Amino acid sequence: MKLRIVALGHRMPAWVSAGYDDYARRMPREFAIELVELKPAARSGGKTMAQALAAEAVRIRSACSGCRMLALDERGAAWTTRALAKRIGQWHAEGADIAFVIGSADGLDPSIKREALATIALSAMTLPHGLARVLLAEQLYRAVTVNSGHPYHRD
Repeated sequence: MKLRIVALGHRMPAWVSAGYDDYARRMPREFAIELVELKPAARSGGKTMAQALAAEAVRIRSACSGCRMLALDERGAAWTTRALAKRIGQWHAEGADIAFVIGSADGLDPSIKREALATIALSAMTLPHGLARVLLAEQLYRAVTVNSGHPYHRD
């Protein structure tokens, strides 16, 4: 099973890479996390925000090819760690690859949210995109440990 994080954004600070890398390294081989970084569309040259988001959506779809797509948005559904673990277990049993999409500073094109298997929130608060990467990687690791019976997660 592939777990892909598709993230739009500019160069991240070192602490983001260190945090993400720590959790990605911990993942068992059968649940390896792949990070795909996409450059946000330019917000200059007379483009509207809607045009920029639409241009990003094309590249997001390409990066999510072959995967079931989940969109991250603070207005999305609030999943517990156990709910995420259950879904990962189901997707793993089905042989499905999953792509989690973190949008640009302006969010995600509405078409991506409509096409996504689900739109989920890491928090009801807006998070910096770098922190969202680290938090998502940690939650994926935590969900996998829940499914394997590892004592990392405690209720």
